[in-house]
Amino acid sequence: VQLQASGGGLVQAGGSLRLSCTASGRAFSNYAMGWFRQAPGKEREFVAAINRSNSSTYYADSVEARVTISRDNAKNTVYLQMNSLKPEDTAIYYCAAGPPATYYNKQYDYWGQGTLVTVSS
Repeated sequence: VQLQASGGGLVQAGGSLRLSCTASGRAFSNYAMGWFRQAPGKEREFVAAINRSNSSTYYADSVEARVTISRDNAKNTVYLQMNSLKPEDTAIYYCAAGPPATYYNKQYDYWGQGTLVTVSS
């Protein structure tokens, strides 16, 4: 499966962005999906995950209550709605896909190219 992330950009602190990740290839609904991010000089970190049936999600503590992951299996797309953005949210955001167990173990098999989010203070 190929993943294409989009929606990043420059936003002021307190603003919002919605990232999208569209998949092509094998049946999108078979995959658990996740979002990760990597800030300059830091390791990549988990942000959010959603199971393949769109019935369960979970989030990193650092973003919970400000971020919502969702998916539209008919459109082969997963979204990350980010609100109340902070400068520390600045990072390249990556979407990822994997088999259903990936929802629990975060061992994703497929990665998108990333989209840059910059939050100014």
